[in-house]
Formats: sequence, C-alpha cells, structure tokens
Amino acid sequence: MEPTRVAQELVEAWHPDAVAALLGGSVVTSRRTPYSDLDIVVVFAGDREPSRSSLRFGAWPVELFVHTEASWRWFVEREIPRRKSSLLSMCAHGVVLADRDGTGARLRDEARQLLAAGPPDATAAEIEDQRYVLTDLLDDLAGCSTAGERLFIVTEIAGRAAEFVLLRTGSWTGGGKWTARRVDAVWTGFSAELEGLVREALEGRAAGLVALVDEVLAPSGGRRWEGYRRSGYPDI
Repeated sequence: MEPTRVAQELVEAWHPDAVAALLGGSVVTSRRTPYSDLDIVVVFAGDREPSRSSLRFGAWPVELFVHTEASWRWFVEREIPRRKSSLLSMCAHGVVLADRDGTGARLRDEARQLLAAGPPDATAAEIEDQRYVLTDLLDDLAGCSTAGERLFIVTEIAGRAAEFVLLRTGSWTGGGKWTARRVDAVWTGFSAELEGLVREALEGRAAGLVALVDEVLAPSGGRRWEGYRRSGYPDI
C-alpha cells in the first residue's frame, strides 16, 4: 500500500485526537527504498510528554514522534544551534496527514522558513577547532602502522572532513546517509570521491585522502596545530 495512506490509517487508528500529523523522511521522496520507514510527527493540543518510539504498523516499520506545539518548538530551538535538525527537515519536506485546526500547515510552513534560513554561522573558534582536529588526525594517519588503527583514523577523517565542508559553507549537518546527501548538495560528487579515497587509504595508500582533506581545509587557512590553544578543553 502507498506509504501516505498507511500513515494516515495509523494516525486515524491510534491517534484520532491528534490536531495534526505529518509524514516525512525518505519514504516521501524518490530515495525511498524497501527499508524506508514511516517517520510520523504527531501533534496534540494541551499537555503531553514528547516521545519517540519505534514500532510496526502492518508490514511497515514506523518512527513515531509525539509532540505538542510547545514541545515541537522546544526541540527545534534546541536543535538549530547544533546545525542538525531532523525534526525541521521531516516537517518541512513532509506530507500533512491530518490537520484539524491548521496546526499541521502552520508548523510545516514554519519549518520550511527556518530550514531555508539555514543554521547559525560557524564561529572562528569552531572553524579553528575543526582545523586542529583534522590536522591531528592527518598526523596520526602519517604515523599509523597497523590496519586496525588505520581503520578508525581513516573513517574519522572521512566523517570530520564532510562535516567541515558543511560547517564552513553554512549548511545543515546530518548523520549517516544525510551527511552524504547534504555534503553532495554543496560539493557535487564529494561523497563518491571520498569513498574511493577512503578505500585507497585503508589499503595503505593515503596520499589521495590527504590531498582532499587539505583541499577541504584550504579555504579556511589550511592545517592548524602549532600554537593552537583552548581553555577548558572543549569537546571537539
């Protein structure tokens, strides 16, 4: 059955008192796969504890996000400074399943505006912190002599490099597949190029990966290590 109809049936059966519900995620896009789940945001009036649960409805895996309008805004306001708002993305690109009083359309419009406005600009300190981390990882890679260590160094370099591209271009970040999708939106083909270079680096041929990371760092001043100082040991 078509996923939107399945999601509507779930909301009607389990949450008929919801004032609004939206279906988001990959399932409503051309990227849907047989493993895509139904990401459903359900909004209630009054007081209700926000929650997230994983379940099945018929043959469909479901991620259910329960909110009031107040808790929805609280989560969005907490996520935006982190530059990673899955709730905004689900609602901005989602399909309205139920809307008893206009809440669904209003939250979707608000999500679209906030998502389009982009995340907060990175501070100079944040940029320098990430330059430092990548520089340190490149040094670790240069001195690495075991396959096990190389595995973790290379994969961390890959993730950090993609995140740095998103940070310095003022883009929303993401986790897992969303990192690839978002970085490719600002640097065409980046994830495919990175994947090939990671394979080479894991085989002990790291020159290509190192060159790409240096290319990533160059617009922000390149590598940073000597003279770097932070008080309080920031979590980087």
